[in-house]
Amino acid sequence: MDSASLASLAPSLAPSHTQQNLHRVFVYGSLLSDEVVHILLKRTPQSSAAVLNDFQRLTIKGRVYPAIIPVDGKKVSGKVLSGITDTELDILDAFEDVEYKRSTVEVSLTALDNLLLDSLEKLLVYVYIWNNERDPDLYGDWDFEEWKRAHLDAYLEMVNEFIEEFEHHPPQEQCVAVDEAGQRCEQPLHSPAQEEEEPSKLNCE
Repeated sequence: MDSASLASLAPSLAPSHTQQNLHRVFVYGSLLSDEVVHILLKRTPQSSAAVLNDFQRLTIKGRVYPAIIPVDGKKVSGKVLSGITDTELDILDAFEDVEYKRSTVEVSLTALDNLLLDSLEKLLVYVYIWNNERDPDLYGDWDFEEWKRAHLDAYLEMVNEFIEEFEHHPPQEQCVAVDEAGQRCEQPLHSPAQEEEEPSKLNCE
């Protein structure tokens, strides 16, 4: 499938969202769950399967959600959420907390509307990367299906509590994380992430 065909099938995945000021975010952990995303954003955005090369997804000791860090030769499977508004991006920033930084990366789309692509289409997106690449608490692969079986129900309760607090308090106070046992723990709320450059304004060729 060539770029022209891709654009005709999914205009929301075109490189530029400048008119509407929309964003694309690559997700790889708990945000792979439509239930989690729907609680946070009050909707389920369009998404497409994608791969992020030269990164590794790891388990965090004492946490139920994963981290990614740059690792040559590794890859992370996930999906791209498209059409994310400024307000929704603020919610995701707050949800990810200060231990992650929002950065711009290039991902390869692997499927569109359940159709495999003839060639890997490149797309520039935001992603949340673990700040400390040498964190000793990072270990082993993190598995989404295993996470769903073991932690989804408790996690959804935590996400509901988080969004209720977010809606009642400005994003300068605190966010709610969840530890390995599914217990809530208070952490400083994520201040607006440093943006390397707006993906919608970059050349995605």
